[in-house]
Amino acid sequence: MSANGKKVVLPKFAESPGQAIDGLLTLEEMAYPDTSALQPTDVLVAVKSTSVSFVDLIMMTGQYQHMAEPPFTPGLEYSGEVIWVGSDVVRFEVGDRVMSDFMTVGPRSKGAYRHYGGWASYAVAPENGVLPIPDGYDFDEGCALLGSYETPYFALVKRANIQPGESVLITGASGAAGMSAVQMAKLLGATVIATGRSDEKLAAVKAFGADHVINTSPRDGEDGVPRFREDVKACTNGEGVDVVYDAVGGDVGHEALRSLAFGGRFIIVGWTSNVADSGGRATFEPDRLPTNIMQMKCLQVMGSPMVIYSMRHPEYRAGQLKQILTWAEQSKLRPHISHRFPLEQFRDAARAKLNGKISGSCVLSL
Repeated sequence: MSANGKKVVLPKFAESPGQAIDGLLTLEEMAYPDTSALQPTDVLVAVKSTSVSFVDLIMMTGQYQHMAEPPFTPGLEYSGEVIWVGSDVVRFEVGDRVMSDFMTVGPRSKGAYRHYGGWASYAVAPENGVLPIPDGYDFDEGCALLGSYETPYFALVKRANIQPGESVLITGASGAAGMSAVQMAKLLGATVIATGRSDEKLAAVKAFGADHVINTSPRDGEDGVPRFREDVKACTNGEGVDVVYDAVGGDVGHEALRSLAFGGRFIIVGWTSNVADSGGRATFEPDRLPTNIMQMKCLQVMGSPMVIYSMRHPEYRAGQLKQILTWAEQSKLRPHISHRFPLEQFRDAARAKLNGKISGSCVLSL
């Protein structure tokens, strides 16, 4: 008889990520899955590592566009070892190292496998719901690859069409997707200017490849976001940047818009500054971008909904995945993981992510 495990469960939606972390999430015993009840195309994975992402946190409330149905186990991405395969599985064998596809399995997916989140000892996936971990990657890196790199790839390649020699401003650059965007923009031949609110984390971003870093915290004698457009111009011979990759929104996003050169491209990736730790969906306020700046500077402003676009155009995502995995195999992409916690310390991990203590990715290990 195989051993039982553990899983984290969210019984109902919280009013805030903080309420979910402190008062709703529970660590429960998880029975070893009954393989006789699984499909012949299924694989059973013993989870070794699972990411703790910002999306995981806001999915626990009403502040994310996709609502997994409670009760569910969080964890958009996981990696582990195959310990059972169905009779019709041809791509994997017991002992293979795999990572999940968050669009096919887990709480961000649709269908029968969405309750198998990564914050658990075991996960069931269809054969097409897992991928081989790239050679040279460990389990921690495997569970932080796709979610970190697909968003910046879509934004920088598909939407911005960045060319070698161009400049890009990346807001919120110390997050998982932000640091991945830095690495990817450099791989594409761009000059990278990165923003953040912590000198310590910006030092990590600089070490990860950014050419210039700008702290957007209030400066001495001032309130609010500083006028960092002048810093950007100083890094670009007074011209401003060709592209803004904005994952923050709010006042930072507005200032980033004003940092663009004439004819620049503004790529909307997210609004982390508008996600509140109280009040659920009712507190979310979308950005109101100034159309006069767009008009006078002849800007292109583009949304970058990677998941929505990929669902509508799976043929595009196939090529996107192929390129990211190729670069990973060539060691041209590697996630930055600053914190690792055992599964039992999931509250500490989630709170560290929510409070901005993480540079890059945060991982739970089993």
